[in-house]
Amino acid sequence: MPRPPRSSTQLHTSESVTEGHPDKICDQISDAVLDAHLTVDPRARVACETAVKASHVFLLGEITSDPAVRVDYAQVVREALERIDYGPDADFGPDQHDLHLYFNQQSPDIDAGVSQLGAGDQGMMFGYACRETPELMPLPIHLAHALTRRLSRKRKSGELAWLRPDGKAQVTVEYADGRPRRIHTVVISTQHSPDMPQTEIRERLTAEVLLPVLEPTGLHDGELIVHINPTGQFVVGGPTADAGLTGRKIIVDTYGGMGRHGGGAFSGKDCTKVDRSAAYMARLVAKCTVQAGLAQRCEVQLAYAIGRRDPVSVAVDTFGTGTESDPTIHDSIRDHFDLSPEGIIRELDLRRPIYAQTAAYGHFGRPDLDLPWEDTARGAAARFCQAWR
Repeated sequence: MPRPPRSSTQLHTSESVTEGHPDKICDQISDAVLDAHLTVDPRARVACETAVKASHVFLLGEITSDPAVRVDYAQVVREALERIDYGPDADFGPDQHDLHLYFNQQSPDIDAGVSQLGAGDQGMMFGYACRETPELMPLPIHLAHALTRRLSRKRKSGELAWLRPDGKAQVTVEYADGRPRRIHTVVISTQHSPDMPQTEIRERLTAEVLLPVLEPTGLHDGELIVHINPTGQFVVGGPTADAGLTGRKIIVDTYGGMGRHGGGAFSGKDCTKVDRSAAYMARLVAKCTVQAGLAQRCEVQLAYAIGRRDPVSVAVDTFGTGTESDPTIHDSIRDHFDLSPEGIIRELDLRRPIYAQTAAYGHFGRPDLDLPWEDTARGAAARFCQAWR
């Protein structure tokens, strides 16, 4: 029997990458450097970019920190690569790389603005939340991250010992009238040992990675399209195959293309950089708005001028799902949350070494991590939610 016509359907696709992807290697190293500095100097100003290619690791950027303390960058990089777990047969890893350092202090012009408790740069940041998952995250990015995390667990546990660190997953969800209807397409591309036949790779990944993630949703059916290593062999990966750079996976880090993005990356930046801290606060505010029952979907935009304390604009969009008007929600947000850079840092307690754990598998919707921008039960977030109960 033919499937009945679907009304107002559309597809949305989101991607995730494993921790061994070249760009994600760089994000993790940059955030490891940030955490190392915050451990010894909570007021360190850090802007660390990492680039990797072949056996080379480049650390670049501006760092202003207590001169009385030192960070062993070689050890920081080594430990980050050990956590990713490139095996002894890899030509890149904890003991198979050359480290190059290119750091100087933060520009005094930027420092002047930050020292006045203003924003460390101009720009706009977005936060988003929706009812599609218990974590209030969009379903496509939620599933994509679940697939890549499972790939990593299976590799590190030895259950699928032929897996290698570099990999990607992509999930396409079909929406009907704005709600997830079915999972339409899944793509998994994973590096593997050279002796594994593709037929066995597809069978094992389907049974041990794909189905355990999709089946609990109840949204996959016989029409599901699956591509596993669609070009065939994927033996050469990581920095041997591709150069990596911090900040090239900003959509992976956020909402998978659902909602908008201001363009600023997170990793390697301390909390005075509103690219990071204001994006975290915007997520908390959007999540509170949805959790308080004010909307099914919410996007919050914050914008700043360098050196200025208050945001130059605050915008709220509930996409027609609000139980109150967007201006009413906006006013309540301004009443409850201090959106200055100083207020955000204080509210979220951001001068701590908590960042390396966020550098793979997304910065939002992470019940496996204790992240203050996900906690709606404390401080201003709790007061906002209580006001609407």
